[in-house]
Amino acid sequence: MNKIIAKEHFSENVVKLVVEAPLIARSRRPGHFVIVICGEKGERIPLTIAEADVNAGTITLVIQAIGESTRKICALQPGDYLTDVVGPLGRATHIEKFGTVVCAGGGVGVAPMLPIIQAMKEAGNRVISVLAARTKELIILEEQVRRWSDEVIIMTDDGSYGRKGLVTQGVEEIINSTDVDLVVTIGPAIMMKFVAELTKRYSIPTICSLNTIMVDGTGMCGACRITVDGKTRFVCVDGPEFDAHKVDFNEMMMRLRAYNTPKK
Repeated sequence: MNKIIAKEHFSENVVKLVVEAPLIARSRRPGHFVIVICGEKGERIPLTIAEADVNAGTITLVIQAIGESTRKICALQPGDYLTDVVGPLGRATHIEKFGTVVCAGGGVGVAPMLPIIQAMKEAGNRVISVLAARTKELIILEEQVRRWSDEVIIMTDDGSYGRKGLVTQGVEEIINSTDVDLVVTIGPAIMMKFVAELTKRYSIPTICSLNTIMVDGTGMCGACRITVDGKTRFVCVDGPEFDAHKVDFNEMMMRLRAYNTPKK
């Protein structure tokens, strides 16, 4: 059982929870995720760790209420408990001094991007962050991102904040104005696909962090399998980060739709 220490609403359907998990906080690295269960018969939900406080023994999770299980988690209040939090899982982000790193995050993908931004900056990189969402209300963690970025560009679909347009427009503006050594992208699968197609044209190495359907998180069930460079890989143990230019995003998106409720 893991106690909820604090809660904050980013928007109507996006919630930040600070969760008591001292062992995970101590060993977590940028890119790691946890699997969370709410209720004895709850689903296993993979969530990337947005922040960790070793002294307080807590980790921060950002959850978007989409289905029954995530709505149940988002309804928890400080003092309530998650039934299980397992982790840290996956492979940590490879951090080194690359030069200029562009971090492109969409929607709740900004949460797992935050520790990567921080680590890249601490490694001596120039970090340019592009935050994208449909509207101003869906831009999250802007203040924290600005703290660790040399420059921040905000893109909204409706133009209600920052610049009107897609994340790819912001990334391409940067590419055309400066030498970029690495792009890291986290967000909806369709967003990462188009960022990868853009950077491939410019021959810029690009890393994506995938959040596929998972069950056990140990590579046994195969639910999170994807195709990378023509080979089967498992996001839970081989990822969650991969060379974005080698991921078969079309296959991945098809598998993500497997559990959608059929339209009547």
